[in-house]
Amino acid sequence: MKPSSSCMEIASNMPGSMKVLRLHGEGDMQMHTEPLPEPKHGEVLIRVSAVGICGSDLHWFGEAGIGDAQLSRPLVLGHEFSGIVEDPRSKLNERRVAVDPAIACQECEYCLDGNPNFCERLHFAGHGDDDGALREYLAWPEKNLHPLPDPINYEEGALLEPLGVALHALELGKIQPGEAVGVFGVGPIGLMIVQLARLAGAGDIVVTDRLDHRLEAAFSMGATKGFKITDDWDRREAWRATNGRGVQVAFEAAGDNQAVETAVDSAKPGGRVILVGIPAEDRSSFTASTARRKGLSIKLSRRMRFTYPRAIQLVEDGLIDLRSLVSQRFQLPEYELAFEAAKIRQGLKTIINV
Repeated sequence: MKPSSSCMEIASNMPGSMKVLRLHGEGDMQMHTEPLPEPKHGEVLIRVSAVGICGSDLHWFGEAGIGDAQLSRPLVLGHEFSGIVEDPRSKLNERRVAVDPAIACQECEYCLDGNPNFCERLHFAGHGDDDGALREYLAWPEKNLHPLPDPINYEEGALLEPLGVALHALELGKIQPGEAVGVFGVGPIGLMIVQLARLAGAGDIVVTDRLDHRLEAAFSMGATKGFKITDDWDRREAWRATNGRGVQVAFEAAGDNQAVETAVDSAKPGGRVILVGIPAEDRSSFTASTARRKGLSIKLSRRMRFTYPRAIQLVEDGLIDLRSLVSQRFQLPEYELAFEAAKIRQGLKTIINV
């Protein structure tokens, strides 16, 4: 069968091959040269520009898996990304876009209930059998693309995905104006939650982290009280910071059990605890008697749902600052330096500019 004229037009304007970074095993990333992907029905070709390294990418890199998903073949990581459409068949051709990495089936019970983040047949970039964005080009469904307004650069476009995660967590927390909020772990998503809590009208915003520079960033973004975590830190400090009343909403965004325990200890009776972080051991625990006697509502946050348009608007209007979160930038051949910087929590957010 002869290729269509549109496919030939795409091919005539594209390079013959591309650089692709694949994970082969724990800590084993290798650069490959591969043919450009061929878009399927409903897909368009995207030239990748910026990719954020996320905590879940670090799980894949360090453990060759995350939760019950394990590496079964060399995998392209990267699910926080933006790029430019290079596909003459698309109405978005030559447009800069943020890319939703989650491809929901739109047919299962959960999709039809309005919860595509629980889709039974979900495909997610850089996870399981679905290659992600650490490559020069990829084909992705056009319906998952969100045009970027001029004020939003490629790096901010890549960070719209974690901002969507933070927005979803905020929705689960149902913050009311004047309520005290705790954010335990102020990496990039925790810092976004701090900003969103401030926008939602939170009163005191209590934060904790192990790193001084992250606490400083949290204060600059709206936190009112903060504590540096050490091995012998007394979790009751966060409770005392609210004059012994506790926080109405506690967000755990560190991915470790100490932060989970702090969130439970710091929540006031009848409060709400939202678990956002991904624990390295795939297990979270807390003191049951504390949570039970307080009658806490505990929710676990699963990615996001329908957040991109709002996230874009918040950034375009200057209500959420993503630009200052980017602290390290690397090119694709510098991937070893990029993953090492992200692994040791250097700065705030590491971006690979493809």
